Amino acid sequence: MNTQNRHAHGPRWLAALAAGALTLGFGATSAYAAPQAEASVPVASAATAVTAPADDDQLGARPYMGWSSYSMQVYSGNGKWITADQIIAQSDAMHEKLQPAGYEYINIDAGWNDGVDEYGRPTPSATLYPDGLQAVIDHIHGNGQKAGLYLIPGISPQVYEADLPIFGAPDCSTGDIVKQPIQQADYWDIGYRIDFSNPCAQAYIDSIADMLGQWGVDFLKFDSVTPGSGIGDLSLDARDDVAAWSQALKPHGIWFELSWALDIRYADYWAEHAQGWRVEWDVECYCGTEALTTWENIARLFPRAADWWRYAGADRGWNDFDSLNVGNGAMDGLTRDERRTAATLWAVSAAPMYVGNDMTQLDDYGISLLTNPEVIAVNQAGRPAHPVSMTTKQQTWYSMNPDGSATVALFNLGRTDADMKVSFADLGLQGSAKVRDLWAQKNIGSFDGEFTAEDVPVHGTRLFTVTPAKGAAVALNDDDARLSYDGAWSRNAGKETLAAAQPLSVSVFDSSQGGAAPEPGSSNVVAVNDTDSAIAYSGNWGYSSGRGLGDHQDDVHYAEADGAAFQYTFTGTGIDWVTETHESQGEAEVYLDGVLVATVDTHLDPAQGRGVQQVVYSVRDLADGGHTLRVVKKSGQFMLLDRLDVVQASLVDVDGVVLDRAAAADPTVHVLRDPGELVGVYRDGAALKKGTDYSVDGDAVTLSAAYLSTLPDGDTTLQFRFRGDLRDDVHWTADDGAAVELAFRGTAVTVTGPIAPDQGAVEVYLDGTLVDTVDVHGDARLTQREWFAKSGLGKGDHTLRLVKAGGDVLRVDALSYVTG
Repeated sequence: MNTQNRHAHGPRWLAALAAGALTLGFGATSAYAAPQAEASVPVASAATAVTAPADDDQLGARPYMGWSSYSMQVYSGNGKWITADQIIAQSDAMHEKLQPAGYEYINIDAGWNDGVDEYGRPTPSATLYPDGLQAVIDHIHGNGQKAGLYLIPGISPQVYEADLPIFGAPDCSTGDIVKQPIQQADYWDIGYRIDFSNPCAQAYIDSIADMLGQWGVDFLKFDSVTPGSGIGDLSLDARDDVAAWSQALKPHGIWFELSWALDIRYADYWAEHAQGWRVEWDVECYCGTEALTTWENIARLFPRAADWWRYAGADRGWNDFDSLNVGNGAMDGLTRDERRTAATLWAVSAAPMYVGNDMTQLDDYGISLLTNPEVIAVNQAGRPAHPVSMTTKQQTWYSMNPDGSATVALFNLGRTDADMKVSFADLGLQGSAKVRDLWAQKNIGSFDGEFTAEDVPVHGTRLFTVTPAKGAAVALNDDDARLSYDGAWSRNAGKETLAAAQPLSVSVFDSSQGGAAPEPGSSNVVAVNDTDSAIAYSGNWGYSSGRGLGDHQDDVHYAEADGAAFQYTFTGTGIDWVTETHESQGEAEVYLDGVLVATVDTHLDPAQGRGVQQVVYSVRDLADGGHTLRVVKKSGQFMLLDRLDVVQASLVDVDGVVLDRAAAADPTVHVLRDPGELVGVYRDGAALKKGTDYSVDGDAVTLSAAYLSTLPDGDTTLQFRFRGDLRDDVHWTADDGAAVELAFRGTAVTVTGPIAPDQGAVEVYLDGTLVDTVDVHGDARLTQREWFAKSGLGKGDHTLRLVKAGGDVLRVDALSYVTG
């Protein structure tokens, strides 16, 4: 289905809702458009969320569970589906089938209102609610549930022009609070932007929030929030609306949920003002009564979950994936395996679990998915999982639990059934562990170092708890939710050192046989073919090889659906997107480090034929470090990826070396990063033997002529690999007294991290007692060095605390402990 112009060609009821909102001031269609690119990676300086233990009395302490009407409004083709009878029926169905498992919110989406009162406040539809909306809310509350409504930013032109008095603010009127000159407030251009520099504006929002509080409203979905909702350039900016509504709703304890596809660059702002935020476009397929959603709309959430996981937690708020439409196989649009995969993704991501189905028609399998107590416990624990790698179709996602166990989800996003191996080392565990299957609710045994889930079906999943045995080691990265940070901390922002690799070309010839030395090319430009496993494709992509059209390595990846994307994270100072240009292709949006930097056109006039290996996007002079390129198809029949050319800062002083078999000599190169960071030299992924195949003396690396003589004539590529910070990231602070703390149960603990010229003293406390002051200053920036280790601790609970006591910066990288 071509989704490019859904807003222009949507169902008539959507247009009717929008027209009603134009007249009446509040209420609009929910977000409804093609999946577009959003900022996929936060700016490097963004602070990372640290999840604190949940206080159940705190609003937003856990992801909410409930139901939303919007999917059924779309599915039925009737925006007025939300009648009193329907909402009451949904409330009763939830009370019977889902409420015992924790579901409690009944959220009524766009279209509930059809006018305003004499103060410009929205009034419920008398047609939909002939006995009054209050009667419906009271019924919901009578079932022990909570009621939600829907609004959007801004104020309607009619309410502005009517210049109505603002309730509770005798000197204020609606004609005074519109920003001048008049500006658009929302995606659909329904309302005018409000001028919040005028105190009367806040009074107007307060008057509506107070009214909602009097009605007993417990939840407000706030749609068309920008930056986000398809607009990231600040031409529309609803952040003032978000802050005003947050302030107004807080006294009433009303959950505030933002929508849709919020811009990740402002994640801290959303967390400051709301309990949750939609991270993607609508999950609905807008395919009538054929289905509620599609697998493609589920699959595109995986990259967003990988981007956003750090920004959710009990002390911040929750990443909202939209309605979980898995309750009825006859309408979901998903296979049974895909339904369980969606439920697993929502659960391990700590995303709000709200159903979009007609709850009066849930099937038995859907109920079992939505009410599995062990799966719900994972969701309500509020520790979002993250992937071991996004560069494979068979993905392992995990999160660490306070007891040292790991919640592990396996997702087979490929096209064939697969056995999926879980390496405990990838989870930060060393030793043996017990494994429990949470969907099956049974233990499956103890394993040493790894275990394999057999025959994970296409688009299928498995969900486990892996509990290390006593004496096993548990390693935690700096961004793990189990670490608690006190003071002002940031993540990365140039303070990290990334693992890196640089190729070295070895040219072998034999002059005695008339051979001549080849001329190796530059090794700091690395060609990454479209088949490289580090490229993450989202959406539906095809692969074509043997085209005979001059492609790099004679192959390409291609996508047809708008919204399909590829993403590649690299270390370097520049990158080129190399592809084909042709009349069948169109525009694509290019994002670099989460920011839209270009819209490129790969269309070629038919008279010009076909362009092969064309550089359609290029950037240079980036700061040397980690960057992410994301390209999203916008138009045309196809978008292709042939290769990416990555420009790296030089890590070795020469591009290549030459070996003449007739006069073989050991060539020497010099590394340009501290030699203590050299992991090794590799060929085709296999490590050369240090001391035999090569030797290291200071920054000089000498390659053995005896080894090089075993290589074939011509060019062979060796790879010099350098260590970086664990998982290429650190937390850091510049403030003395700032601290990081880990509570653990074990008998030993170790702290590893970088040493650097700008670092100084760190105080180490165990169970509240200062046990050491460690100097982490160094003449060079070296990674993953042991700072502190303590064994022989008594069995039981302990607390480790690190406090910055000197130097310009303290970087935290990893902590580990031995279970006991």
